[in-house]
Amino acid sequence: MAAPELRLDGSIRFWVLLPVAWIALAVGILRLRVAGLWRGERELGWREQRQDTQILARSRLLRENGRFLTPQGFLMRKHYFNNPESGFFRKTKRKIQPRNPLTDPTMVMEMMKGNIVNVLPMILVGGWINWAFSGFVATKVPFPLTLRFKPMLQRGINLPSLDPSWVSSASWYFLNVFGLRRVYNIVLGEDTAAEQNQLLWQDHFMEPTMPTPPDPNKAFKAEWEALELVSHQWALQDVEQQLMSKDLNLSGKFGSD
Repeated sequence: MAAPELRLDGSIRFWVLLPVAWIALAVGILRLRVAGLWRGERELGWREQRQDTQILARSRLLRENGRFLTPQGFLMRKHYFNNPESGFFRKTKRKIQPRNPLTDPTMVMEMMKGNIVNVLPMILVGGWINWAFSGFVATKVPFPLTLRFKPMLQRGINLPSLDPSWVSSASWYFLNVFGLRRVYNIVLGEDTAAEQNQLLWQDHFMEPTMPTPPDPNKAFKAEWEALELVSHQWALQDVEQQLMSKDLNLSGKFGSD
């Protein structure tokens, strides 16, 4: 005889399912806001890195496609990059500070901030939800699952005969924690970039060493030398005459026909 289908009380939706989801959403937004307050100094360094990358890309495009510019336009752009006195590649000097987590106190602080912002709230709120809503079956996934999913979806409930598709209150909280990123994008907009900072801090916390960043000063010098060697030859210098000759040839061909 088949086991009877489990039916949930309607009040569970209002007293367990929705409150846990709202708590996960509120805690996630608070974490992103706090991380956004701590990312100011790091954002300055990232802004310089993005600027350097874009400048090098523009110079490379000028070297590769400068023949399609007029001589004056090419020289103006080359002057911006390679002028001996005010050129970007000549006057811009970046400070390179290799960062070692064993000797750099700022990296230790970043690791602590990442741990506080990410791990600690998840542990505290998850433990409180597991205590306050212990033993509740909150919802059911709309597709069948194997028994391997029971430890993940039924935390706090020890019922071997329960269908693995049912989700406990504690597991429902963790599903919301890792599944509300799209909602953060809608609610916070561009502020969700703070989440990337959190993930970066987690990487710093997990990895004992960090590779030395590339030296932009060497890249600027190499690009300056490469741009100095470029000789401009305007590819569109005789384009009007070429088009006129083609038009005359086509008109003569159709006229003879």
